Amino acid sequence: MNYNKPPYSFTENIFTLSSEIQRLLGRYEGIIMPKPSIKLRRSSRIKTIQGSLEIEGNKLTPEQITAILDGNRVMGPQRDILEAKNAIALYDKAGSFNVLSEKSLCKAHSVMMEGLIKNPGKWRTGNIGVVDGSKVKHVAPKPNMVPSLVSNLFEFLKKEDEKKYLITSCVFHYELEFIHPFEDGNGRMGRFWQHLILTKYHPLFEYVSIESVIRDNQKKYYSALGKADSSGESTVFIEFCLEAILNSLSEFLDELKPEPLTTDSRLENASGQFSRSWFSRKDYIKFFKTISTATASRDLSSGVESKKLEKRGEKAITEYRFV
Repeated sequence: MNYNKPPYSFTENIFTLSSEIQRLLGRYEGIIMPKPSIKLRRSSRIKTIQGSLEIEGNKLTPEQITAILDGNRVMGPQRDILEAKNAIALYDKAGSFNVLSEKSLCKAHSVMMEGLIKNPGKWRTGNIGVVDGSKVKHVAPKPNMVPSLVSNLFEFLKKEDEKKYLITSCVFHYELEFIHPFEDGNGRMGRFWQHLILTKYHPLFEYVSIESVIRDNQKKYYSALGKADSSGESTVFIEFCLEAILNSLSEFLDELKPEPLTTDSRLENASGQFSRSWFSRKDYIKFFKTISTATASRDLSSGVESKKLEKRGEKAITEYRFV
């Protein structure tokens, strides 16, 4: 199927922000850090859900979202509570959705909007606009155009270079907002689908709450959407989103503390990497990146002496394997 690539420009700012995000991801990969704890994952999920809902006017606090997550009764507007319950169910099922599937998008929308609108998971059938007070900020395409526009957007998602996933996630987020394919819940779905795209290409994003950073910069978020509409391309929105991703990733990594590395802890981490495969000292150094050749030699000798490792070959061609 032929498709029209959504318009945007690749600016120096986009390049700089993307590079900085990749640098932070590389920092996480290159330095052995503890896996995010269940507590930290839970905290991030609460921030994500509360942030995304607050953007849409939901008044529930993080404490109330936590109580709902724990199955406790909460006092508040019933619609707000139902929105929270639906969002919790949606993010709990995140791994079950196919990020490249229109049907999955509709299924996700039905989970998010169940009991909130008449036809959750269905394309809208009427004209729709985004209004701020008495001012119309955005007029969405006519409903008969929605199926083809969404199909085109998913073709873009399928065919775009995976190395550009950061930019692609931002483009998809904007274009879904522009199309406004559903009667309601488009903002929540745009943010959720961007979360899925990012997580597909790097699992660390499962723990990163971009939505809470967008919530804290809500005026800039809507301003970027408006400027993108006016310019006819998503460049300014991509820049905003990449900055939000960078800030949220920085905040998350600040909450993680690097493990104090010892010979034993390095060998333990290496055993998960190499399993029962043979590897060289060079491979060991490549995995840890920051250790010296002398440190690597000491680690491997210690592993052999403690019978954690077996070795074969001599000198430069020596290889090791975990017992």
